[in-house]
Amino acid sequence: MNKCEVREAIIEVDSLPAFLKAMARIAEAHQTHIICFDADEMAGRGHAEKAVDHAVRSWREERAISRSLEMEALLYAAGTRQCRIGTEIGLHEGTNRSYVCLCPPSPAAAEALAGLVDWTDEDWEEIDPARQQRLMDRFGITEEELEAAGGRIRPLVYERVALLEINR
Repeated sequence: MNKCEVREAIIEVDSLPAFLKAMARIAEAHQTHIICFDADEMAGRGHAEKAVDHAVRSWREERAISRSLEMEALLYAAGTRQCRIGTEIGLHEGTNRSYVCLCPPSPAAAEALAGLVDWTDEDWEEIDPARQQRLMDRFGITEEELEAAGGRIRPLVYERVALLEINR
């Protein structure tokens, strides 16, 4: 599988099952995987990229713990083996600010998705105090760890994503 493309999109989801079915049809038609992460639960675009990279590697090496690449990526993003927890970092009904990953990249799939999502070039990299606290809670990051990392939460989240490799 080639490198994956990560893009930002605003997604309105009325019915999650219906939306996921529509995405699956597009993915199948264009021979790609479409993975959506809740940007408000992520430590930025790099978090999505690292989760997808780990998931692709686990599938390539036949070490995956889930039945789909999409769920595998959500599990890595959440740093857990529990599917219920992994889905918490994915789409939800209502308005979603989402990192949308296409694996492999597919301009045709991105164009087809434009009927379901609003692509945007907004910068979602800033981590405000509320988001930082959610990340700390989700990943069990302590104030001491954050201080030792110079107040930078991203490296600590990336570490938790990578630790799923060991904690299988």
